Amino acid sequence: MDQVFFSISHLPSPILHHMKRHIPNAITCANLFSGCIGIVFAFKGDLQTAAYFVILSGVFDFFDGMVARLLNVKSAIGKDLDSLADMVSFGFLPGVMMFQLLKGSDYTSEYLPYLGFFITVFSALRLAKFNNDSRQAEDFIGLNTPMNTLFICSLPFIAEDYPEVIGSSILLIAIIAITSYLLISEIKIFSLKFSNLSWSKNKIKFIFLILSASLIGFLQFAAIPFVLVLYIALSMLHFKSAGKEIQ
Repeated sequence: MDQVFFSISHLPSPILHHMKRHIPNAITCANLFSGCIGIVFAFKGDLQTAAYFVILSGVFDFFDGMVARLLNVKSAIGKDLDSLADMVSFGFLPGVMMFQLLKGSDYTSEYLPYLGFFITVFSALRLAKFNNDSRQAEDFIGLNTPMNTLFICSLPFIAEDYPEVIGSSILLIAIIAITSYLLISEIKIFSLKFSNLSWSKNKIKFIFLILSASLIGFLQFAAIPFVLVLYIALSMLHFKSAGKEIQ
């Protein structure tokens, strides 16, 4: 019997479009699924494994938007699904991680670890604000949840070398307060999503990625707090200089 080779390009156009518009959503669902697994490990106290699933979620989160733009299949459902997935992977998961970090700290009140979920609450506020703020079409107003979560996930690794520092409940509460503020602040932050690879149009992003890679190469996970500060500082300088150019 002759074998029949069927090419997807021979499918009728409506079927092709129907298949294409589900690809970004499938990647978003992979982000959500990875976040769910990370939460399981976080509740077990295995925060480092949970952190790796956060990174995996971040990879999926980066590519779902890129694929949607490449296939030209953006949709309101895709945007809402992306925020719901982010709420799990970059909202609930870092809240659980901070809860566990506070439980392992020098805390004195049994209720203190629950303050970790303030990160979840402010992440929800940040995502709701993002979905309804027309100013954030290309860049962010306030710290984006994936970057905040990456910072939170670096803490269990830093704790290996500096247990007395990360074991301080005062420091952890200060981190909760600062990051919660940054999530809903009016600080303008550049997006790391690329529409093209032009140096002139993405110079600030390339500089940030090169400097961040260098820091991580030298300091590994201990570099993440410095990367966060660098991200905010470069964003402020970038938009300040852009404002001067417009004037």
